Amino acid sequence: MDNLGTIGTTEEQIELMDVATNFCRDKSPVDKVRALIDDDLGYDPDVWREIGELGWLAIAIPEAHDGVGLSMAEVVPIAEQMGRNLMSTPFGSTTLAAQALLAGGSEAQQAAWLPKIAAGAAATLALREDNGDWDLSNIEATGTVSGNSVSLSGKKQLVLWADSADLIIASVKIDGAVGFALIERSGLPEGALRRETVIDETARSYEVNLDGVTVSADALFDASRTRETLEKIELAAGLIHAAEMTGGAQSVIDYTLEYLKTRKQFGKIIGSYQALKHPTVNNYVEYEKARTHLYSAAHSWGEQGRGEVAVRMAAAQSHASYSTAADRAIQFHGGFGFTHDCDAQLHRRKAILSGALIGDAAYQRSKLANLLFD
Repeated sequence: MDNLGTIGTTEEQIELMDVATNFCRDKSPVDKVRALIDDDLGYDPDVWREIGELGWLAIAIPEAHDGVGLSMAEVVPIAEQMGRNLMSTPFGSTTLAAQALLAGGSEAQQAAWLPKIAAGAAATLALREDNGDWDLSNIEATGTVSGNSVSLSGKKQLVLWADSADLIIASVKIDGAVGFALIERSGLPEGALRRETVIDETARSYEVNLDGVTVSADALFDASRTRETLEKIELAAGLIHAAEMTGGAQSVIDYTLEYLKTRKQFGKIIGSYQALKHPTVNNYVEYEKARTHLYSAAHSWGEQGRGEVAVRMAAAQSHASYSTAADRAIQFHGGFGFTHDCDAQLHRRKAILSGALIGDAAYQRSKLANLLFD
């Protein structure tokens, strides 16, 4: 495969990066991040409204559906700055739901939902189950078609921001084949959502019980486009999480550097000790690799073959660099690093959840090996 290292940025990416850098820094200081951990909703509704007004949810939606008509490449700088500032909102889950609709939804489904999402409605995906498999086609939830209705059953897990979403797109098996059903959250029976305890306390995750849920037959995606839809979801999720983790890695390295340059031990700044200095340099080199892979993946987005290779490289590198940088930060802060008050804890937890959602660095490398050598 030629030219795997292609990289570049668009004018739109640069402009969005400037706006997102200031917005996320001002709207999501760490004391606010910590305050939202104890909030039922988990995010600031005023910030969410502003995100809608800025048009960020419409970026990768076609103009025909009231979107901006750009691509996932232009979503990357926004997700990167959100990860850098640990900004909690349903932005990622809503963007992925829109991409799923574009890949597998009918014209009527797209016309019904994409303008709402572009205007600020939240949505999410219900894909994972208790088998913990990152293969999104390995599911047990089912849909039984009877006339013009479909009865759903089973449970979906790690459904992010389900309590805020107007739309939930769930994967179910229908006659043994994987399909997708659009579920309006307002139509769920009482008790269908159960909040899950996840290691990243800044996120909100739910188990969705589909037993007793019925949707109309026209709420199903086009069955002939299931494979395309699964591939699109997996790549879009890899790109968004890579962006968030790359931004997070930058933040946790900055946080650690500030400590290493001010904390003294035995009369010397601890950053002067080789045992702390060299690993920090290594972390920074790994972060720069992650950011390079990220913008290469954004540049290659949509290119058959090369695009998937670039996204999986970005996902693998960003997860590895974020996890290691956060882990080293905890160690370098000594006893304080192991307390809840150390911000490095927030980043380490975020890295663990991101790996659980899209597959860790080892999984991404295994998929990459198949692409390069099979």
